[in-house]
Amino acid sequence: MPVFATGFVRFVDAVNYRLGRVVMYFIFVMIGILLWSSISKTFFLPSLWTLEMAQFAMVTYFILGGPYAMQMGANVRMDLLYGRWSPRGKAWVDAFTVFFLLLYLGVLLYGGIESLAYALEYTERSPSAWRPHMWPIKSLMCIGIFLMLLQALAELVRDIARIRGVSL
Repeated sequence: MPVFATGFVRFVDAVNYRLGRVVMYFIFVMIGILLWSSISKTFFLPSLWTLEMAQFAMVTYFILGGPYAMQMGANVRMDLLYGRWSPRGKAWVDAFTVFFLLLYLGVLLYGGIESLAYALEYTERSPSAWRPHMWPIKSLMCIGIFLMLLQALAELVRDIARIRGVSL
């Protein structure tokens, strides 16, 4: 494999691995927010921000953790036939199906960028009582989709290497 291809795969894997290891602890942030929500509703006045902030924390956890999950092979596969195939056969199927994922992520990223541009241009706010700005979460969504796109490309390069009999 060309040097730039192996360098690309290593770079994308390193970025998504480190980010995924950090983001995995965001579940505790969400738990803390929901715990505060329960305590404040029971003993104090209910907080307006807790439910929406927990949703934002979950989106961050899910979107930024997706590339890490893909890298670790935590995605769901139909193993009825796939499990019996050789590594080279699996690489052929994965290299074919990743194009559908790339198309989906490309359309998703395009829509996300359009939505982010709208949020920035019109200073979009949530329609809730708390009314936070929407651009921070939409930015994180675009970053996460872009990182997933890069991880899918890295998986494609890795599958092409497997087809050629080279390991990355």
